[in-house]
Formats: sequence, C-alpha cells, structure tokens
Amino acid sequence: MHTFHSFYDCLSLESSMCLKYQCLARIQTDIVVEKLKELHPDVHFEIGKRSLSNIFVNVNIYILYIFVLKIGEKSLFTKELENALEKISFMVDLFVHSLKDLPTVLPEGFTIGSVLKRENPHDAVVLHPKHKGKFLESLANKSVVGTSSLRRATQLKKIFPHLEFKDIRGNLNTRLKKLDEKDGFSAIILAAAGLRRMDWENRISQILGPDDCMHAVGQGAQAVEVRARDQDILEMVSVLNDSDTVLKCIAERAFLKHLVGILLHCNTPHTSKFSASLLQSSVSHDPSEIILIC
Repeated sequence: MHTFHSFYDCLSLESSMCLKYQCLARIQTDIVVEKLKELHPDVHFEIGKRSLSNIFVNVNIYILYIFVLKIGEKSLFTKELENALEKISFMVDLFVHSLKDLPTVLPEGFTIGSVLKRENPHDAVVLHPKHKGKFLESLANKSVVGTSSLRRATQLKKIFPHLEFKDIRGNLNTRLKKLDEKDGFSAIILAAAGLRRMDWENRISQILGPDDCMHAVGQGAQAVEVRARDQDILEMVSVLNDSDTVLKCIAERAFLKHLVGILLHCNTPHTSKFSASLLQSSVSHDPSEIILIC
C-alpha cells in the first residue's frame, strides 16, 4: 500500500497536496481526496496541518494551507504554492485550487492535471437576517451590498442603481460574520459554489443568473495543479476530469488569456457564460461601462 505523504495541510503518493488555509479550501481538498480514495484504494491518505512558513516533516501525509488575508495580485497565493511544490517536491505532489483563482498562464513546469465536475457557477445574494425574504431589487435606496469583486460590482450597479456596493474581505466565515454581526451591510455577494460546499445553502436568498451578473471565468470548478514532469501523478488525477466542465472551462480560459494578452490589465472585470455552444462574455475597462462580446 502506498502512502500519501506531506505537510498539514499538504498531501502525497507518496503523494502530497497543498492549498490555501481556509475552511472552504479544506473542504474542497477533502472532496478531491475522497474521490482519489475511491479510485485508488491502494493509496493511503491522511490529513494533518502545518504552515508554509514553518514547514517540517511529519510521518504520514498532510495538506498544506496558506492563509492570505488580502491579495494584491490575483496569482499571489498560487505562486507561493508553486514555490512550495517545486522546493519540497519530495513530499508535495499536487494542489487543489478554485479554477477561477488560477492564472491562465501557469509557470513553466506546472500544469492542470484535472478539472472536476463544476458546481453551480453563479453568484448568490446573502442577506442580513433582518432583510430575510427580500431580494436585491426590494432593498431600500442606498442599501450597502458587500462584494470583494469588481466584476460583480460593475455588473450589478447597472441593474440595481439604487444600491451602493462596498468592498468586503476575508474568507466565507469572516464575510458572513461581518454581515450578521454588524449593520454596515444589507447583503453580500458570494459564489454559490462556495456556500453549497460549506453546506450553507440555506443562507442563499437569491441566485444571480447571467442576465443579472455573469460569473467569473472558471467559477464553480475545482482544479488540481501538478508538476508537468510527474507522469504518475498526472495519470492518477486525470480520472477526476469531467469532460463537460473541462471543455467549457478551456473555452472560458482561452478567451480570457487572449483578451488579457491584447487588451487588459489583470484587474479589469471579465465574465463569461455558456449557452449551448455559444460563449457570451463581458469586459469592462471602466466600471461605468460594460462592453459585451459574443
């Protein structure tokens, strides 16, 4: 029997897995681990915990989390993880990411080994308890809605001009706590997929369809990143691929890669939606103006 080795919150085949330090990150990793256990019963998986800044070897396997309070650059935490993957390759073999967090161009030597079946890709409205039963359109004038995403704010301001959109940071737990325990926000906008994976679907007051807010590229999908040279690991994780999700996400990421290369800096809002074989997208240089590209 092989053992999956690594740090806490890391994992291995003697295989190891690393990810961001958040409850959601752990849950998403558990999803991958459970699927791998079913498909590879000869591999032993255990989960422990260590920080990236204080890595030391334990006897079995662990899953490495990085806690990022505020990200000034989209790929900041993925770069840190990739550094760990390269430097401690003897015990770290793969990472679990939210695909929307992965840059479209990975560093040389790294590749996406698999993309799992996509969860609901849309955004969700979570209301302050005092507004239970309402929707964005029924909130009072000047009500404050929290979102960490310029993409969301850009689109929603067009449709709900009576609302004010303000930045809110932190993981899901932190944002929900800020919403519930303070009066600063009437609602917050979060990814439906994260809420569902955290088993907080009961907090969803409204799902925002593509006519209200097109989701981010890759949103709702989980990706497993590996070293391109590790053929054994690639073969092991490739069976997790969901073909429909893979095809849609390839199209979305190809569009974004092309667009970023020509037009955009990394913080420009960009979104996508699928309808049959049509990829519909929106791009904005200025939050007051959305340009539709179909």
